[in-house]
Amino acid sequence: MKTVQHSVRLPAALDTALRALAERQGKTVYAMLRRCVKTGIDGHVNPTISSSGDRELVAEVASMSTRLADVERLLDRTLHTACAAYCYARSAAMGGGKTDEVITAETQRAYNRQRATAEERS
Repeated sequence: MKTVQHSVRLPAALDTALRALAERQGKTVYAMLRRCVKTGIDGHVNPTISSSGDRELVAEVASMSTRLADVERLLDRTLHTACAAYCYARSAAMGGGKTDEVITAETQRAYNRQRATAEERS
């Protein structure tokens, strides 16, 4: 195989990365540079063709994102309903007498406390 010599100038950051990669793989800097150039040229000559599998994967991830948003809304609504049930049950256990407006305000405060607690633990 006939070789041709090229002079290459690399930015300092690329040189540092190249040297680290060569050291990790137990190769000389020049051998690693040759390998990187070959891999880069191969990548440009034979680009990966987007397969139908890739499109299906992207579509599935998008679908999962949509479903996750639906689940989050459902869980948020369930939390609000549980807070309302708690506040109404507490009011009834203590003898009632509270108006719906008062219980609604208590429900909102309980809901906000639960959301804040969940966010603190995230």
